[in-house]
Amino acid sequence: MQSGVIIFLSLIAGLAFGIVIMFLVSKAGLNKDQQKAEKILRDAQMDADAKIKQAVLDGKTQAHELRVEAEKEIKEKKQEAMNFENKLIRREDSLNFREEALMQKERQMNDKMQKVADKLSSLDAKEKKLQEQIDQQIVVLEGVAKMSSQDAKKELFAVVEKKMEHETIAYIKDKEEEAKASAKEKAQNIIALAIERMAQQETQERTVSVVSIPSEEMKGRIIGREGRNIRAFETATGVELNIDDTPDVITITCFNPVRREVARLALEHLIHDGRIQPGRIEEVVKKYQTEIDQEIQKAGEDAIFKLGIGRIDRDIVRLIGTLKYRYSYGQNALQHSMEVAYISGALAAELGLNQQLAKRAGLLHDIGKALNIEQDGSHVELGYKFCKKHGEKEIVLNAIQSHHGDVEAKFLTSHLVIAADTISAARPGARKESAQAYIDRLENLEKIANEHEGVQSAFAIQAGREIRVLVHPDQVDDFNCTKIAREIRERIEAELTYPGQIKVNVIREVRAQEIAK
Repeated sequence: MQSGVIIFLSLIAGLAFGIVIMFLVSKAGLNKDQQKAEKILRDAQMDADAKIKQAVLDGKTQAHELRVEAEKEIKEKKQEAMNFENKLIRREDSLNFREEALMQKERQMNDKMQKVADKLSSLDAKEKKLQEQIDQQIVVLEGVAKMSSQDAKKELFAVVEKKMEHETIAYIKDKEEEAKASAKEKAQNIIALAIERMAQQETQERTVSVVSIPSEEMKGRIIGREGRNIRAFETATGVELNIDDTPDVITITCFNPVRREVARLALEHLIHDGRIQPGRIEEVVKKYQTEIDQEIQKAGEDAIFKLGIGRIDRDIVRLIGTLKYRYSYGQNALQHSMEVAYISGALAAELGLNQQLAKRAGLLHDIGKALNIEQDGSHVELGYKFCKKHGEKEIVLNAIQSHHGDVEAKFLTSHLVIAADTISAARPGARKESAQAYIDRLENLEKIANEHEGVQSAFAIQAGREIRVLVHPDQVDDFNCTKIAREIRERIEAELTYPGQIKVNVIREVRAQEIAK
């Protein structure tokens, strides 16, 4: 048991000794870590002090450089200020010199004005003295001639007037004839120059569109089963397809030239493509409708660019482009309008008028023809209302209204547009019509004239541009000649369709004949 106690005590003593040893070892380790931490702190403090010293040194260096640079800039500014001040001083000296020179000139001018005033005073005195002498001489002459000065003037003027009366009348007559000849010659020159500057190719009449097909079998494909293809095409385009016995062609008819052109392009595309069915027809027609709209806009913009007339409302530009698909007696409406614009501008240039405004009025004079396709009314009335709505000038509006004589031409530019319109429509090759229609028009002209009482004979001349009517002088007097001319003109306007204008010329000729034996 004692040995057990001894062993137990030994264990306790060993455990206590181990604890002591562990405590001493742990304390020694803590002291070592503390020393290491203190060393790290000392090293960090030394490194921080070194960096602070270096930063302070760098700051002082940079501050010195900035101070040197600032001093240099201040020096340069001072030098610039001194130079500017010297320049101002020199300019001030120059202004002082000029002021002195101006003052000297002013003194000289004052001296000259004083001399002129003195001379005027002297001249007034001399003029007064001279007038007194003249009055005295007049009194003496009146006493010698026994006639007052007023009576002498009247008698002298009467003699001179009587002597010069014949010469004055002859002079006035010569000047009138010279003015007439000169006016005619100048007018001819102006028109000739205007026409010379404008050359236009002949246009072809387009009333229907004809599409060629590769074979007769294609007609059946275009018609489709129970006519569904042709119905779809006519519904989509608004035209009428005429498929008859004429070999290898299909005729498209429509009052609207734009629709007819869309239909022609779409039909040609479908024939070439071969896929003809209602869905495909609508797709192709829509495509070409878009293309034609773009082409119309481009045609209007190109026309304005070629004429160089400045900015025009976009809606009017579209109508101008639409004229590309309008024809009058075979003459293309857009080409006709551009031709009228060119001629009007050339005439205005010769007369010294506003050339751009004349071109604008000439281009827009027939703009209503692009509107009366779908709207009721004359192209003159529709064009006037449309352009007035879009803010066109009064000169342009009057040119539109007056180019067919519906209203009075208030401006000289309106007269130029009327002349240019007549020149463009009446020139050879401008407008075409069939031979039979031409003959019928001439016969109708003569028939209308011959139906009036007192008419001896009537002749349509100048390709139907003039109807010359001869009347019986014993049945029709001068007053009735004018009445017959007006009635014939009214019937022609009401009953006939014709390009340009027709001149009605009624002639009453009286001849007195005797034979001397």
